Amino acid sequence: MWTIPKPKYRGDLCAEGEIAVNIGGVRVVLFGDVLNRYPESRLAELVNCSTQNSEVISSLCDDFDPGRKEFYFDRDPDAFKCIIDVYYFDEIHIKRGICPICFIKEMEFWKIDQSVLDECCKSYLSEKEEELKEIAGKVKVILEDLEVDQCITRTQRCQRFLWKLMEKPGSSLPARIIAIASFLSILVSAVVMCVGTIPELQVTDAEGKLVEHPTLEAIETACMLWFTTEFLLRLASSPNKLHFALSIMNIIDFMAIMPFYVVLSLTYLGTSSMMELTNVQQAVQALRIMRIARIFKLARHSSGLQTLTYALKRSLKELGLLLMYMGVGIFVFSALGYTMEQSHPETLFRSIPQSFWWAIITMTTVGYGDIYPKTTLGKCNAAVSFLCGVIAIALPIHPIINNFVIFYNKQKVLETAAKHEVELMELKSGREARRKSSD
Repeated sequence: MWTIPKPKYRGDLCAEGEIAVNIGGVRVVLFGDVLNRYPESRLAELVNCSTQNSEVISSLCDDFDPGRKEFYFDRDPDAFKCIIDVYYFDEIHIKRGICPICFIKEMEFWKIDQSVLDECCKSYLSEKEEELKEIAGKVKVILEDLEVDQCITRTQRCQRFLWKLMEKPGSSLPARIIAIASFLSILVSAVVMCVGTIPELQVTDAEGKLVEHPTLEAIETACMLWFTTEFLLRLASSPNKLHFALSIMNIIDFMAIMPFYVVLSLTYLGTSSMMELTNVQQAVQALRIMRIARIFKLARHSSGLQTLTYALKRSLKELGLLLMYMGVGIFVFSALGYTMEQSHPETLFRSIPQSFWWAIITMTTVGYGDIYPKTTLGKCNAAVSFLCGVIAIALPIHPIINNFVIFYNKQKVLETAAKHEVELMELKSGREARRKSSD
């Protein structure tokens, strides 16, 4: 409800104590007492300044009509309608369709502090500022890829060329070929690791043990040589070695390569007595299992996997709620199942910790059948736990999918905006070059 006079959108002359402003063709009559609620604002300065002082007036507005006592501003009228709310409600809401960054510039022009923005608009503004920073980062990367090398030494030029070749698949045709070869090497290595465990394709060594086929070992060795060469070239050409070493994807690459050489050194460089030790043999087997880390290298070449990773990071709260729901349900239903099944002489529920396994496979709808209730109450408890498990799993699924879709669409928009910004910069530079040449 309005407790002070509303602004008037009218064409007649303003009365005493009023001020008429024309914002982009929209005439508004405001009351001086209302504007003086924020004395440091531009409109309050206009109210309090003398109309005879033309220098002060010209510094505060774009034009002035002494006959109508009307001040003209070449500003956005829609943004101004939001800004004048601060004089009446002591807060400002950014209307939909107005760019928040441009709106902040409007507030700075009218000398209104950003603290009067409502909390919802502040969060929206911070989100847009983060998007602008991401766009600026993408523009910087694109410009680095497009700019002509201006390095001082030949070594620096070679380093940048090698870095773009190994890290920027879209920079050239050879870089794209290398990315495809790396992707295929990962798939071949994963297939060889799986096929090598088939007994029919294994061979017997001198001690009568089944080992991997020599052909598969040769293929794996070739893949590992490719991975090693790729990793070393990327490390050598990296402009920031520390950032390269601490990157998660590079750590995964190192963990995928390291087991091969450790096993190789233990197998061919170790003594026979050393290899007969049980602990060493177990260590070799454990290192061979670590080869599955190679599959995570696919994330480097798949934007979909990267988007899924970021979406899961943004959904940590929902995932935490899911684990909490499941944890409470597992504890409750396992305790109930153990208690209800004690009356049966052939019960499979020996303890509550053992019942945890039954509760897990029941609530997740797996149901291996190795442990199951035999009493009527136990079966009722199993039915309820099954339904609760379905509900607990289904509840956080929609927010996680929504985060994935939002992040994926946002990345596409940011990439398009970055490319558009680069095109505008190229167009502007072309105009300046033509202007200089004409001069």
